[in-house]
Amino acid sequence: MTDQTRPFTTTDAGIPVESDEHSLTVGPGGPILLQDSYLIEQMAQFNRERIPERQPHAKGSGAFGRFEVTNDVSRYTKAALFQPGVTTELLARFSTVAGERGSPDTWRDPRGFALKFYTAEGNYDMVGNNTPVFFVKDPMKFQHFIRSQKRRADNNLRDHDMQWDFWTLSPESAHQVTWLMGDRGIPRTWRHMNGYTSHTYMWINADGERFWVKYTFKTDQGVEFFTQHEADQIAAVDTDYHMRDLFEHIADGQFPSWTLYVQVMPYEEAENYRFNPFDLTKVWPHGDYPLIEVGRMTLDRNPTDNHAEIEQAAFQPNNLVPGIGPSPDRMLLARLFSYADAHRHRIGANYQQLPVNAPTVDVHTYSKDGAMAYRKATDPVYAPNSKGGPAARTSPPPSWQVDGRITRAAYVSHAEDDDWGQAGTLVREVMDDEARTRLVDNVAGHLLNGVSEPVLKRAFEYWHNIDKEIGDRIEQAVNAKQDEMDPKAEQQGNPARRSMQAKA
Repeated sequence: MTDQTRPFTTTDAGIPVESDEHSLTVGPGGPILLQDSYLIEQMAQFNRERIPERQPHAKGSGAFGRFEVTNDVSRYTKAALFQPGVTTELLARFSTVAGERGSPDTWRDPRGFALKFYTAEGNYDMVGNNTPVFFVKDPMKFQHFIRSQKRRADNNLRDHDMQWDFWTLSPESAHQVTWLMGDRGIPRTWRHMNGYTSHTYMWINADGERFWVKYTFKTDQGVEFFTQHEADQIAAVDTDYHMRDLFEHIADGQFPSWTLYVQVMPYEEAENYRFNPFDLTKVWPHGDYPLIEVGRMTLDRNPTDNHAEIEQAAFQPNNLVPGIGPSPDRMLLARLFSYADAHRHRIGANYQQLPVNAPTVDVHTYSKDGAMAYRKATDPVYAPNSKGGPAARTSPPPSWQVDGRITRAAYVSHAEDDDWGQAGTLVREVMDDEARTRLVDNVAGHLLNGVSEPVLKRAFEYWHNIDKEIGDRIEQAVNAKQDEMDPKAEQQGNPARRSMQAKA
């Protein structure tokens, strides 16, 4: 392309620029002039081009695509995007949870699996992970959990000791930790992992009948994973391996896809189901509630500006369209507030006006003004009014029956509720012998990385509660490796760690 055919550089106001290389100076050797407004614009913009990274899920990327309904589930929901034959455009973002933006893609960590559907009834967002459960069931513990997985206050280092300290004092984490330490803790690529919303939601059909549902996105590429050794090697040579893999496969026309299934529980069965169906640390066994196919998600378009289309993408589970509602899941109810609040802080009050977050339907809202507002407000700017402004629908909101005293307490227990049972089932009935051996190696390796003696003792008890045989094998593996450790290794460890262990 010649200089004559290339577009000319402009300021952000569209004014042509004289030079991309030279500042305005007094003569060739003189000082820079304050009146060089283009230089100042470039420097000022550079100083402000980073927005705060996400608190969890900071490292990630994604792509655009479509969701096509392949099965009739209209008997369960009236949501427009799930009606027969409907195709909906969407955005997907995959991520790690604990790592910062520059961290390796192949660290052992859950993977975020967030979707934004641009539906005919407004945006519908799903936030989930590549695991069907989570570490905690009450939002009071969420902030503490995330801090335990990030960095210490004194040395700013990630610390396995505080991770296991939190986990072993939170037995409800056992099911998720078993998933994390197993094969699916390090997916080979984002294309080779399943996605789960994990939470229970409500579906409402055209007749007003209510159902409880859980979503599962099964990868059509098959589930594949890295061993710990393979992941460590990849982290050393390509910290952006998963990001690169997705972008390059889509660019080459190899479009990944996932098939969406739901489990449907009749509304009345929740109260007496053997597990609490709203407990985020539990799954619904497929034998009780089989998977029902809904449709297929295909990603076929890469972002052209990662910052504008991925980093500023804002997913929030309170974006629920007609026919879909929340459940009594405490973590979900807290997230209805916390995600939108995080976006307002990170991106700004008008984040939903950004193109990637804006719905494809007309917006009629009484929200107005604020920084970076570019959607025009129109009179009347208040409600109620008699001036022809938008009016709310009269349909009832999704709801369920609840009563009782205001209290701070655990969930009401169901017949088979406990913190260890489903984790033990995962070990004994889902994993094969080779997977159990890798689990033992993964846990032992993690525990040998700076976990102090009191916490280590609790960790052995934790795994014995999950499964006696696995617990014995983990304890034996750790003890054997400790005997083999280089005596110089302790001397080379950081002083703060040695001091802490000595006090313990």
